[in-house]
Amino acid sequence: MSPPGGIKIKVRNLSFAYKENTVLNDLSMDIAALAVTAVVGPSGQGKSTLLSIFNRLWEDIAGAHLRGRVHIHLNGDYQDIYHRSCALPALRRQVGMVFQIPNPLPMSIYKNVAFPLKLSGVSNKRQKRLAVERALKQAFLWDEVQDRLHEDARHLSGGQQQRLCIARALVLKPEVLLLDEPTSSLDAAATEIVEQLIMRLKKNCTIVMVSHDMAQVERVADYGLTLSGGRVVNK
Repeated sequence: MSPPGGIKIKVRNLSFAYKENTVLNDLSMDIAALAVTAVVGPSGQGKSTLLSIFNRLWEDIAGAHLRGRVHIHLNGDYQDIYHRSCALPALRRQVGMVFQIPNPLPMSIYKNVAFPLKLSGVSNKRQKRLAVERALKQAFLWDEVQDRLHEDARHLSGGQQQRLCIARALVLKPEVLLLDEPTSSLDAAATEIVEQLIMRLKKNCTIVMVSHDMAQVERVADYGLTLSGGRVVNK
C-alpha cells in the first residue's frame, strides 16, 4: 500500500552539524515513494550526510548533532525515526544503504548476502537459501555467480562486487534503499548494468541516490534535489 500522497520520507526543519560546522541548515522536503530521487550539488554540501541521516549512520561520530524531524513511512505508517520508540536495528533492516566503494566482506558470495539474515536471527537454511537467491536475482547477479556461491566474494569484478553489495542490502526486503554514488568507481559497462538495476528496483523500493554524474541523473532519476550552502536550492 502506498503512503498518503505518495510521500515516503518527510523532512521538516532539519539541521545538522559536525561540532561548529553546519552542514545542513533548516531543510524541509518530501521524497516520493517508489521512485528514484537523486541528490546532487557541489562537493561538501551534505549529500552523503543526508543519506546517513535517513538510517542514523552518523550517530557514532563525535561532535555531530541534529535538530528537526524525519518521518519515514514504514510498515504502513509514518515513523519518527529519531523518536526513542524507533529501534535502530529495525530501522536499518528497512532502510538499506550501499556505499560508493564496494565493500564485500572477507567471506563467500553466499555468506556475504546471507550475513544480514544471520544478524536478524534467521536460522532456517532453506529460508536463507531462497532469500539469497532472490536478492542475487534482483541485483542481476544470480546468473553470473550461481555456480560459485562458495568462492571468496573479493574475487568478483568491481561491478559484480557493487551488485553483490546491493544484493546484501536487498536480502531483508528494505522499503528504502540509499545509494551513495554507487557507480563512481565502475567502468561504463558496469555502470550501465547498475543503472538498469536501479530503474527496476524502484517498482518495489524507494531509492534515494547521491550522484555527481548529471547525465546519469537524467537517465535514471524521477526527481532531483540540489543541495548548496546547506539548503535545498531546487526541487
